[in-house]
Order: sequence, then structure tokens, then C-alpha cells
Amino acid sequence: MNKSLQWTVACVGAGYFSRFHIDAWLRLTDINLLGIADPAADKIRADKIPVYDSLTEMVNEVEPDVLDIITPPHTHLAVIQEAINLPAIKLIICQKPFCNSLDEAIAITQAAKFAGKILIVHENFRFQPWFRTIKQQLDSGAIGTLLQMTVRLRPGDGQGNNAYIERQPYFQTMPRLLIHETGVHYIDTFRYLLGEPTALYADLRKMNPVIAGEDAGYVVFDYPNGVRALLDGNRLLDHAAENLRCTMCEVLVEGTQGTLQVRGDGSVWHRAFHTNSEDRVFTLPTTDQFGGDCAYHLQAHVVDYLNYGNPLENLAEDYLNVMRQEALVYRSSEEGRKLAI
Repeated sequence: MNKSLQWTVACVGAGYFSRFHIDAWLRLTDINLLGIADPAADKIRADKIPVYDSLTEMVNEVEPDVLDIITPPHTHLAVIQEAINLPAIKLIICQKPFCNSLDEAIAITQAAKFAGKILIVHENFRFQPWFRTIKQQLDSGAIGTLLQMTVRLRPGDGQGNNAYIERQPYFQTMPRLLIHETGVHYIDTFRYLLGEPTALYADLRKMNPVIAGEDAGYVVFDYPNGVRALLDGNRLLDHAAENLRCTMCEVLVEGTQGTLQVRGDGSVWHRAFHTNSEDRVFTLPTTDQFGGDCAYHLQAHVVDYLNYGNPLENLAEDYLNVMRQEALVYRSSEEGRKLAI
């Protein structure tokens, strides 16, 4: 696409997480946020943004270049299909989880491609600044040859009868939770940092009896050259952080010449092999935005594509690999064995 003075954006969905998308669009230059479609849009600060009851009504009136879908997962297929049929829209961004199944995702990805629409998934964890820093450190050889990586997911929001009620109550009734809703972030982030895995093994379980899906488990990913990655997830437990929603996890990346560690404040630390001292290689700027302002960073990445044609990450066609791996995680846990990818 060619450089434009300003790109027009509209959003559909005004639930809990929409505030981060909308705030990011409002902070981005070259973007004009024209509307929000949701009968309940009064749940967000939309005092200067027109609100519409339906997607079609909004798009027909404002004709946005970009549509940002921030609705619950079970609605994604229908909303994307509606957006595909609206000529004004050039690029569609869809929140994750992306559709309800791999078959749905494949079908709608093909439909978007046939209609000439660009479809990407708002998979924003890979845009968290500590993971971008880890990527830079790995590429520079800061820890030598990579051997293994561990993510300890500890958001601490899954205990008791009121688990998840305050922010996203539908978590309680999701038949698949830890991996389908949250673990996919790390499946994608591992792909960003380590490439495509060759095999995986999963052991999932439900610890809180009031919810429908699994909320804890281990997933081990095998990579070429003997590299391993472990997702150790437990939504009932927490980690050392003033704001558990900042990183939601701790990370340890280990190589032949040192380690990288992400702490609960978003900082990244490097320790050389055979030493006890650590050097801080990244400090998170003060922000009240979710996940190191990762929604902003992803959406800025989209604007860079619109303005300069920079390659897009998280194209839906590529993201299907995340969903294939997600399906294998559940199958591995059910069958109790390692599965080749």
C-alpha cells in the first residue's frame, strides 16, 4: 500500500479488552478512528468516537480502510465474513482466539484471500517489549548457542468461585481455557523466537472446579538442534510482581554462554556464564497499558505496513500453524504421548 496522510479505522466490539485497542488507535499518528460498533459501547470511553449498533451500518457510513474486531471468540467467524462482504474494508484485524476451530479459521482465511482482503490476527504477546528484547539478544549471540527456554505463566487470577468474573467472566464457561485462550500467546511467541517446533508433549489439568476448562499444565516443545521450550502454566498461582497483569509470567532463556531472565516488572536481565552478576538490558517505561503496551506495538506495526509496505507478522494464513499446534497440545494431553508436528 502507498503512504497516505491518514488511514481510517473502525472497531467492532466494546468489551473489556477493547479499551487497549481503542487507546492505541487514538495515540497513533496517521490514524483516524471513525467509529465503534457495539450496542453496549458505553462500556468504554467513547465520548469523541461515534457509536453504532451494527457493523454494516458503521462501515456503510464511515467506509474505514481497517476494521479491528474485538468481539468474543464465538463471534469471530460471522463478523469476519460480514467484513469480507463490505467493499470499503482493505485490512481486517481479528482478536484471538481466532475463530472456534481450525476448520473455521482455514475456511475464513481462504474466503478473505479470495475476496482480496488482508486478514491478520491481533496476537500481541510477541510484541511485548521484553520478548522483542530477547529476540535482539538471541540474534546478537549474547548467550551463545540457545539450549532452552521456560515460561512460567502465573497471572494469579484463577482461584475461587469468582475467578475471572471481574474482567472476562466468560472464561469460567470456556470448555478449553489455559491453552485456547492464553497458551496460544506463547505458542506464537515461541514460533517468533525459536521457529517452528518438530514435536510437543502436553500434560493439562483443571484445578479450580468452578470452571469448565483446564487452568494448569505443562507443554514441552522440541526444536531442531536439540532446543527445548517449556510452557509451565498455572492460572491459580502468582509470581513476584506489583502488577501481575504486566508480564503475567516469568521467563528464563538459557544458552551456552549465559542466560536471559524476564521479571515481573518487565525488565530483562543478562547473566554471563560462570558469573553471579546480572546486567539489566531492558527497563519497561512506566505505563498502565496491558502487557508493556503490546496492543499499541502491534497496531503500530500495522500502520508501518500501511505506510511503507513493511512485512506483516501474524497474517492469518501463517497463524494457522499456531492453531494446528494448539490442537496437537490438546490431543497430546488426551493421549498422554509426544506428538510429531
